[in-house]
Amino acid sequence: MIYDYYKPTRLLEATELFRTKQVEGGKPLYFGGGTEIITLFRLQEISLDTAIDIKAIDAVRIHDMVEGYFAIGAAVTLTEIQTKNQFPLLTEVAKEVADRTARNKITLGGNICGNIFYREAVLPLLLSDSLIVTARGKDINMNLLTSKFNEKMLLEDGEIFVQAFIEEKYLHAPYIARKKRQQWDTGYPLITAAALKIDNHIRLAFSGLCTFPFRSKQMEAVLNETGVSDEEKLNRAIAAVPGEILDDVEGSKEYRLFVLRNLLEEILVSLERV
Repeated sequence: MIYDYYKPTRLLEATELFRTKQVEGGKPLYFGGGTEIITLFRLQEISLDTAIDIKAIDAVRIHDMVEGYFAIGAAVTLTEIQTKNQFPLLTEVAKEVADRTARNKITLGGNICGNIFYREAVLPLLLSDSLIVTARGKDINMNLLTSKFNEKMLLEDGEIFVQAFIEEKYLHAPYIARKKRQQWDTGYPLITAAALKIDNHIRLAFSGLCTFPFRSKQMEAVLNETGVSDEEKLNRAIAAVPGEILDDVEGSKEYRLFVLRNLLEEILVSLERV
């Protein structure tokens, strides 16, 4: 495992370093916790010759309220999210990812931008209409997460996820988060479900149900209909899942559908009348 290691202290320094190494014909990569990159590099599933450690950059370490928004940097670890607990729904999802030792290293950005398709930490951000800041070269941009995330983070070559901003009203909204596993207390999920109620409307997001995490407005529309029985809501919501249901070693398609139905019923009971 031989590569050049850099630890810049400014965002522009990191993005310009990435660009310079690329122009020179190199294969640079940004990393925060490094858990996934190191594993994939050892398995020879990725190649790199330059590792750019972003943890010393203040912009990616922010973790505080800023003018009515909760600002959280890409290099904040899942353990830090749990400890500070400023966005309870995000905390609830983050604390169920892997085990404590891994969460000490796994960062928000690493979980969301990584190659492992679960990407559970994105669920609360999708539900809260979050804004994200990205940087590429000298350009810094802010966009709705939904314009940069479709099944995975849509970053251009050399672009880095810097921060997310969540409006304060979402931090105090009623919510429910559940992670269902077929076995053991840690590990990959059968299904992770996150739901939040805002403006008298239930929002839904899932990971592990399909090969990508998602928020489904179609499923939400069904669940929020009035004058419809819960049984019909559940049937129609399940029919509106936006992709093929996974069938793998974590669980069969049929078992996932059984678990999904129970989760949707629990979400309805918990949030419908709050």
